[in-house]
Amino acid sequence: MKKWVAAAAFVTSSIFATAMAGAATLDTVKQKGQIVCGHGQGLAGFGMPDAQGVWKGLDTDVCRALASAIFNDPSKVKIVSLTSKDRFTALQSGEIDVLSRNTTWTLSREASLGLEFAAVNYYDGQGFMVRKSLNLKSAKDLAGASVCVQQGTTTELNMADFFRANKMELKSVTFATNDETTKAYETGRCDALTTDASGLYSERLRLAKPDDHVVLPEIISKEPLGPSVRKGDDQWLDIVKWSYFAMLTAEELGVTQANVDQMLKSENPEIKRLLGTEGKFGESLGLTNDWAYRIIKHVGNYGESFERNVGPNSPLKIERGLNALWNKGGLQYAPPIR
Repeated sequence: MKKWVAAAAFVTSSIFATAMAGAATLDTVKQKGQIVCGHGQGLAGFGMPDAQGVWKGLDTDVCRALASAIFNDPSKVKIVSLTSKDRFTALQSGEIDVLSRNTTWTLSREASLGLEFAAVNYYDGQGFMVRKSLNLKSAKDLAGASVCVQQGTTTELNMADFFRANKMELKSVTFATNDETTKAYETGRCDALTTDASGLYSERLRLAKPDDHVVLPEIISKEPLGPSVRKGDDQWLDIVKWSYFAMLTAEELGVTQANVDQMLKSENPEIKRLLGTEGKFGESLGLTNDWAYRIIKHVGNYGESFERNVGPNSPLKIERGLNALWNKGGLQYAPPIR
């Protein structure tokens, strides 16, 4: 009995310690004077340093939006490049404040890794890329093919499920990093490369001859990608969540980086609440009431971020598809600010 009580006390204290470790992230961020943001190792359109070493991308904008809301300065972000294997440990240990790195929201991750997903900033799905010279028309033509895949990702399980469901032989070749996986495919160690479809379009741009490769039409999984935080700090979760929702709401209401100052004079009650000229919604998050104005002024709305990073104004030229707003045929939908 004593052992059971002692064990229970230990578990309780451990849970309490974990919760306390995750608490007051906003205060810690303010003390540091920057947000430490966990990223990948470079994925065009989502998070990659440019020629000057400045990180840019859809995931990077999530972090810059947070810095804008808190510091009124989108540059107050320190990017930490992480492998798929290390990303969750870095968040759990407190090495980073938020993980914004093309990471799939799953039950097992949220239930067992001590983290919570704040939102979905990109609805994706897993696909396959092959050389055009193979003349393959479908992923179901990959029976017996060797497939390059990054270890420590949901991609491995999805691929195994797809091949097993279709009674196809699988030759999986795994690598620790995204770069190693892509290079192995390019040098011919594998017949195909699999990852999220967005990643395939991004990686194809990095190949010596992008036009020699094609992304097959099948999407074999649901991959809701988004930022995550440690459990135990509801305030920080709310800040990350609503900073993203502010960008969606701005797009829906037609508030842009170019017209946000003019919109401060709007009599539209939804715009007034968004920009902080009515109500105290920012204060309820622990921020200033112009928190969303700061985000839009420095980073823009979600549509602007999408277009310049992965959409028509980017080399990837990905269609909005599922990532269009809910009222334009997509899934992106923000709860109301009221």
